Amino acid sequence: MTRDDCAGLDAGDVLAPLREQFDIPAGTIYLDGNSLGVLPRAAVDRVRQVVAEEWGQGLIQSWNDAGWIEQPQRVGDKIARLIGASPGEVVAADSTSLNLYKVLSVALTLMKADAPERRVIVSERDNFPTDLYIAESLARQHGFELKLVAADEIAQAVDSSVAVLMLTQVNYRTGRMHAMAEVTAAAHAAGALVIWDLCHSVGAVPVDLAASDADFAIGCGYKYLNGGPGAPAFLWLHPRHAARMDREQLWQPLAGWLGHAAPFAFTTDYRPAAGVARFVCGTPSIIALAALECGVDTVLAAEPFGGMQALRRKSIALTDLFIELVEQRCAGHGLELQSPRDPALRGSQASFLRGDGGYAIVQALIARGVIGDFRAPGLLRFGFTPLYVRFVDVWDAVEQLRQVLESAEWQQPRFQKTSAVT
Repeated sequence: MTRDDCAGLDAGDVLAPLREQFDIPAGTIYLDGNSLGVLPRAAVDRVRQVVAEEWGQGLIQSWNDAGWIEQPQRVGDKIARLIGASPGEVVAADSTSLNLYKVLSVALTLMKADAPERRVIVSERDNFPTDLYIAESLARQHGFELKLVAADEIAQAVDSSVAVLMLTQVNYRTGRMHAMAEVTAAAHAAGALVIWDLCHSVGAVPVDLAASDADFAIGCGYKYLNGGPGAPAFLWLHPRHAARMDREQLWQPLAGWLGHAAPFAFTTDYRPAAGVARFVCGTPSIIALAALECGVDTVLAAEPFGGMQALRRKSIALTDLFIELVEQRCAGHGLELQSPRDPALRGSQASFLRGDGGYAIVQALIARGVIGDFRAPGLLRFGFTPLYVRFVDVWDAVEQLRQVLESAEWQQPRFQKTSAVT
């Protein structure tokens, strides 16, 4: 594979026009969309419109006139199209951590009612820390045990003691992807509920919550959905659980005023709204939701070109090429592939372990315009957003990595200083 071959792949890429949706800095190869997506061009004007017109001129009337009050549901309906959910089943609100707190609390409440002898929450030891911290907090509050296991131990760990299995579909460190339908079916057969964190999958790999018969799902808006730093997250629950909550008038634990059935009645008692609407807590962040909606639209723009299936095919091609080129062109420099080689088991990223200098190597790459990221103790992590990453970007990124390694440029003192955000 040569650079000209990569250019030929770009020339035949039906998704290539979608790159024009983004404002990518000149001279930058951005391989960190699994941490923060690139700015959509439309977001600049949309946020300006919200600030200058809807807020600046419309003021409080914009809750009605500009549809601010419907934003959590409207943006949620758009996200639903990417995760195999139906209109009215998803809300965009709050953060991933808060939404996990809500759905895990509900799941534990349901299991305490149905199977009080089950007192264990199982999760992957390598899960994203905030998920584990939230689960640990709730386990303490509700008298449960949080049990952490390796990825290949999950099936054996879900036994008659387990109430909830809580997993991230695509592992943030390695990119290893769980088979959602199979894992969910096995957990249900064992009598457990399943919560899926979609932070590293939504917008990058096809997700079908309904077909997988999942119970609950949450995810963030700032990675592959390109919603901007700190973008609102989203939340989904299976209609059977929503119907039960309606029937039994069950609360979610953060019973804020906009989750009330009639928030503007301003009653002193709480009555939950129907369905997923009760999971909206406080006043939504209108400016952030406007930016997130623009980001979600960039992913939905792929629908005429084959949608998530087309994005997935390109994602696999990009990551396969990156792995192949790194192993060919950077051989002998101590890089060990940590992501699954089988693309069916891999999300849209490739991670390599280096025994020493990993952080400095990434910093040297960033100085050359190739932006990836580092995760301790020695993981070089590269994300591939098929909406805007090109095949020539992959070639050029690996060439820059080769030069950094062969020249030992990463050993320069300026690359050794650790920043607050790594």
